Amino acid sequence: MKKILSIVLVLAALVLAFSGCGAKKEGITIAVPNDTTNEARALLLLADNGYIKLKDGAGITATITDIEENPYNITFKEIEAAQIPNVLSDVDYAVINSNYAIQADLNPVKDSLLIEGSSSEYGNILAVKEGNEETDKTKALKAALFSQQVKDFIGEQYDGAVVSTVDDPTNGFDDTVDYEALAGQTITVAASPTPHAEILEVVKKILAEKNVTLDIKEFTDYVQPNNVVDSGEVDANYFQHLPYLEDFNAQNGTKVVSVGAVHVEPMGLYGGKQTSLDAIKAN
Repeated sequence: MKKILSIVLVLAALVLAFSGCGAKKEGITIAVPNDTTNEARALLLLADNGYIKLKDGAGITATITDIEENPYNITFKEIEAAQIPNVLSDVDYAVINSNYAIQADLNPVKDSLLIEGSSSEYGNILAVKEGNEETDKTKALKAALFSQQVKDFIGEQYDGAVVSTVDDPTNGFDDTVDYEALAGQTITVAASPTPHAEILEVVKKILAEKNVTLDIKEFTDYVQPNNVVDSGEVDANYFQHLPYLEDFNAQNGTKVVSVGAVHVEPMGLYGGKQTSLDAIKAN
């Protein structure tokens, strides 16, 4: 009986050993934004660093279906951009927009394992409803947002995590605006909490010098800020880059337009279960 039991145990050990030899190592999981333009940014970041290869012609609207080569067997988990920091501990890595990284107490410059360059293609824009580009409200808001005061604030406050794209800053005001007529009025802007609403606090002080009130309405999603501008509920929004806006308009039939780029938030790859990039290539 003992001899039979020994043989059974040996055979069981052999089965486990051989099954382990043929097992494929589980792939690395990376969370990416599920909206078209930010997903493309995430994939381009990984492609530029050699972790995947995209099909020829796949650019700022690339999706995971455009991945031509995936040599490290990466599994991509598509998640709403705002929610990605909340799942960071559940995945190996995550590609996160800087505004959401900052809200999650991550420093894009110090904590990211990979980070985009400061490409103006993804500059965060001030946007208004089509037809309102030249109103006094829009011009006054733009002059204050594109001011030297705001440029200096961005440089001092965010330590490279947010970069101003304004090359010719104003003194805060536009000589063509009738500020006396605007006095006592309110300009309403939809914005993400970080860094957009924080930057708009500087704008609020500038406009207050002309007795113009800035009402900042914070949103934590990427849908409502465009809808409320298109409906006329608010005067402008400040939360997105131009590729996202163009895709949003095409998908939703909205008529929201950019009046200029203010800053860039470099997108970064952050470690979740992994703390270095070594785990990708070791896979």
